[in-house]
Order: sequence, then C-alpha cells, then structure tokens
Amino acid sequence: MSADAKAAAETAELARGGRTSFLGYVLRLAARFPFLFIAGRLYGATALGRFAYATMVVELVAMLATLGLKRGLAEDMALRGAASEARSDAEAHSLYDGLLVSVIAALAGAAVLIAVPRIVFPSGEITGLMRLFPLIIVAIVLSDISLAGLAFRHNIGATVTARSLVEPWTLSIAALALAFTMLKPDGLIIAYVLSMVAAAIASLWPAFRQFGWAPDWHVDPARIWRLARLNLPLAGADIAEWGARRLDIFILGRFASPEIVGIYYVAQQIASLPQRLKSSFDPILAPVLTTNLAAGNIGKVASHVRQISFWVGAAQLGVVLALGLTGQAGMGLFGPVFASGAVVLAVLLTVELLAAQAAVAEGALIYVARNANLMWSLVGIAIQLGASLLLVPLYGGVGAAAGLAISALFLSVAKSRLLARILGHPVAGWRWIMLVAALPAFALGLAFMQTPEWFQLALGQFIVLALYGAIIWRFGFKGADRLLFARRLRGAPPTYPAGTEPPGGAPITMSPGSS
Repeated sequence: MSADAKAAAETAELARGGRTSFLGYVLRLAARFPFLFIAGRLYGATALGRFAYATMVVELVAMLATLGLKRGLAEDMALRGAASEARSDAEAHSLYDGLLVSVIAALAGAAVLIAVPRIVFPSGEITGLMRLFPLIIVAIVLSDISLAGLAFRHNIGATVTARSLVEPWTLSIAALALAFTMLKPDGLIIAYVLSMVAAAIASLWPAFRQFGWAPDWHVDPARIWRLARLNLPLAGADIAEWGARRLDIFILGRFASPEIVGIYYVAQQIASLPQRLKSSFDPILAPVLTTNLAAGNIGKVASHVRQISFWVGAAQLGVVLALGLTGQAGMGLFGPVFASGAVVLAVLLTVELLAAQAAVAEGALIYVARNANLMWSLVGIAIQLGASLLLVPLYGGVGAAAGLAISALFLSVAKSRLLARILGHPVAGWRWIMLVAALPAFALGLAFMQTPEWFQLALGQFIVLALYGAIIWRFGFKGADRLLFARRLRGAPPTYPAGTEPPGGAPITMSPGSS
C-alpha cells in the first residue's frame, strides 16, 4: 500500500472509531438526561449536590489508581507484542499486569477514604453503608483498564456497551426505583454503585473473551513496579486533565451550599456533552498515533491531530450554540431552581470549546513530551486554582466556571504550540469557516430566545444546529473531512475480530522529550 493510501486508510480508521464512539455518545446522552431529570425532580438540588461531591472524590482516586494506563496500556501492549513471538499472550500479560497494579492502587485509595469518610461526605450523616462507598473504586478501575485493552484491539463496541448503555441506564433505572423506597436519602449513591458494578462486569467479560487467559502469566513484582513507574507521567497528565474538570466543584463545595453545587453539577453535566465528542476519538487515536510514531511518520501524526481537531471543533461549536442559546429553558427542565444556572451553563460550554484543541494535542503529547505536557497541565491547574479562589467567593458558580475558562484558554494555546514545535508541523484544527457558519446560527438562536421555552427545546435548538451543520458541511468539509460520515473508505483496512492481530504492534521509539 502506498504512503498516501495508508494515510487515507488510517484517517478512515480514525473516522470509523470516532463514529462508533459517537454512537455511544448519543446513547449516553439519551440516558444522561433522564438521570438528571429524575435526580432534579425526585431528589432535589441538595441531594444531587451531595452525590456530585462524593462521586467526584471516588472518581479522582480511581483516576489515580489507573496510574495512566487508560492511555499508557496501548504503548505497553505494542512494545510487549513486538518483542514476543506469542504476541497475543504478551498482550494478555500486559492487560493482567495492568489490572493487578490498578486494583492494588484502588484498594489503597479506598482504605484512606474509608478511614476518613468526611473527605467523601463533608456534610450530613454518614451511615455504615456509606462509609464503604469508596470500595466502588475497584469496580471503576477494572472497567477502565479492561476497556483500554479492548481499545488496543480496536474493539470500541465494548466501550459503547459498558459506558453508554449499561452504566447510564442502570444509574437512571436504579435512581428511579429507589426514589420510592425507604432508601431514598441515599438512593443516588446506591444507584451509582449499582451502575459502576454493572459497567465493570460489562467490561471484564469481553476483555476475558478477547484476550483469553494466558496460562503462563504470573505475578512479577519487578515487572509490575516498572509498569507503574513508567506510566507515572501519564498518570499525572490524566489527573491534571481530570482534576481541572473537578477542581471547580471541589472549591465550590467548600464555599457554597449543597444546593448551589447541585445546580452547578447539572450545568456541568450538560456542558460536558460537547467534550464527549472529543473523547469519542480517544480509543482509536492511541493505536494510530503510536504506530506512526514507531515508524517515524511525524507528518502523519500532525496531520491526524489536525484532522481530529477540526472534526471535534466543528462539531462542538454547533452543539455549544444549540445548547447555550436555549440554556435557561434547558436547565429549567430539571426543576425551577435549576434555571438560575443558565449563565453557568453558558460559561461552561465556552470552556469546552476552548479546551478542545488542548485535549486533542495532549493525545499526541503524552507520547512525545510526557514531562513537558504534565508541567503545562500543572501550570494550568495552578492558574485555575488561583482564579477560582479569587472569583468563587464573589460570584459563586459563575466564578468557578470562569476560573475553568481562563485555564482552558491558556492550556489550549500552550499545548498546541508545544506540539507544533516538537513535530515541526502545524496541528491547529481551527478554520475560518467555523466562524462563518456560527454567525448566522447565533443570530437565529437569539431570535429563538424570544419564543416560549417549549418551542426552544422542541424545535429551536435543533433548527440552530441544522443551520450551522448545513453551512459547515457545504463549505467547510472537503475531501478527507467527509470520511467522518462515510460508511467505509475503499482500500481501508478491515476491522479486527477477537483473537486476530491488530495494527499498531511495531516497536515504539519515543522522542527524547518523552523521557
């Protein structure tokens, strides 16, 4: 296959993986709104605020416990597979090592939270059952590592099933059922536990089926320690990125009531929907980038980053316009008290738009400049911390969102410039056609804001999105851009069923900046 044909095939593979994950995004969206509606209407803002804070803490510790392997496992599998004749067994060893080291870290983190439960529940009564809530961290990391291993085999469908079907629908159904029982005071927390256990089962089962059980695998403390140590920079980057999206709730929770935290949480959940457009490409991006880095195809790496940046930015801008211009009506769906969070929602949607470029650039930086990427992430958190501590006491939720926006803008510029300098090629996905398409959609949205709320939600936001989409598709999507919506590219490589050899197994030679 020629170089051009191979590049086109890789772009098609990125598009296919993105489409599959985007289907999961749509399915998760369909389940997320019922949960927010149930939580807002049946439990109230105060209970939702307590839930938001508790789940934030356990998910932070779970992120720590994965030790960067959500993204680093692909590299470890590629290296071990290339060095072993029994490639399939080597990849299975890598998966089981990752599962073991993550579970050990999860149990250590859970033990700390169980010993000091006020870290998880800073207010309200803590029952015996709630004290054991941090044990759910084990289920979270088992799911994350299993899905990372499956993504290396290009099995994105398992992620869609676990994260977009099993987890959110279990959460919504359980929350609805528990709202009419004596367990209602802790119903949201119990529903969360059930959803994470169900997601762990839905992740582990396909992983064991695809990788099988390697009979010669055994616990090797030295190998496990080496795996953890090599992925510490990745873990730091993951925590920095994830923490930046939760630091606002943590600070807000220390200065504001649970009700305000609950309102902010709903706005954050709606605003995070555009961010999931970027995460749709994460599972397939790692194998493609590591393959090209191994072969020294730096230009292709930059091209793929540029292409995904445009896909994500173009899609996010349309969603931000549709959701932001109907924000008050959308927030009011979850209860009258939530409508006051419309301004917070608008600022958080802007954050997602600003953060898109940095998030895509980081997908490559973690392989070519891990330490520099981590340093900039930590600088971004410091900026957010300072801005939030200054603004939150004055402006509450709006101040927390504004602090996040300042940090997101800084990181978007810093990380995209860093990656462009390292690769020697431009990586920005911004195109002027995005602004051209946004202006008439914005004007139309302003007109729809004068209509009844039911019209804004039933038709207005979809008309705004359709107008933007029509313009960007007609004048912005050219050539390879349209592969995102193509069923299959002629000459593209086939998908890889269970037990077969996927691409991406060549030795990976990292640049000096990755040390």
